[in-house]
Amino acid sequence: MAKIIVIGSSSIDLVVTSASRPGAGETVLGDDFKTFPGGKGANQAVAAARLGAEVTMIGRVGDDRYGEEILNNFRENGVSVDNVEPVTHSSSGTAHIVLAEGDNSIVVVPAANNEVTPEYLNRCKDAFEGADIVMIQQEIPMETVAHAGKLCRELGVPMLLNPAPARQISEETIANAAYLTPNEHEVRVLFPDISVTEALRRYPNKLFVTEGSRGVRFFDGEQEVLVPSYQVEAVDTTGAGDTFNAAFAVAIAEGKPIQESVRFANRAASLSVTKFGAQGGMPKRQEVEDLM
Repeated sequence: MAKIIVIGSSSIDLVVTSASRPGAGETVLGDDFKTFPGGKGANQAVAAARLGAEVTMIGRVGDDRYGEEILNNFRENGVSVDNVEPVTHSSSGTAHIVLAEGDNSIVVVPAANNEVTPEYLNRCKDAFEGADIVMIQQEIPMETVAHAGKLCRELGVPMLLNPAPARQISEETIANAAYLTPNEHEVRVLFPDISVTEALRRYPNKLFVTEGSRGVRFFDGEQEVLVPSYQVEAVDTTGAGDTFNAAFAVAIAEGKPIQESVRFANRAASLSVTKFGAQGGMPKRQEVEDLM
């Protein structure tokens, strides 16, 4: 069984469904409102656990009702919360999501996720022992992402960096990551001075650009490869990228070849969009394998 550490955000998603997205100063009537456990870190942890990995989450929540909901959701999905610590001086993180016009818009309030600091990672260092891969995203402080890269290099554990939300990161952090998984927007933020093709060639078998319904693009050292996605009728695209990252990490941790890992991740991501909620559609291992 793959052993995966996820460092990142945990939050509650507040989801509004509407026929149209309001412009500045505009009010529209919504169709529905629901709350779900979310946060990119939590989503990836839950997705990896459902796909059969042994998952440990490293994060922070508020000492509040949302925090308890987040912890209970981890437990229900088999994710270890030994390194998810409540803090009393901050609320739990929230994400405010509008689903409209076939896509989503999201405002994230990090709150307690800002307490996932380099010092906190050092306190959780024992959790890294025996890990096959570490996953991290960017809904936590920039310095924590950089420190995680240094820890992974020091401990000899590969790190998958999903650079979302988009922000520029240092060359050192890029060098310390074994895998980078930006989408089309994020890759341009990461590499503003070169084309996507140049970036792919600079980082063979390391940079994987997710292109939504088209698939995932990377450079294998000889040629640019597009691994196509699986076409489904999407209900909610929230969490598709998190499912892709988790599935890719699980496959890599199990020793699968790169292209096979991407195909497995694409299949899992395609299933995730067929149900409502970031975690609502995240598939179990057998569901993915039945459709491969």
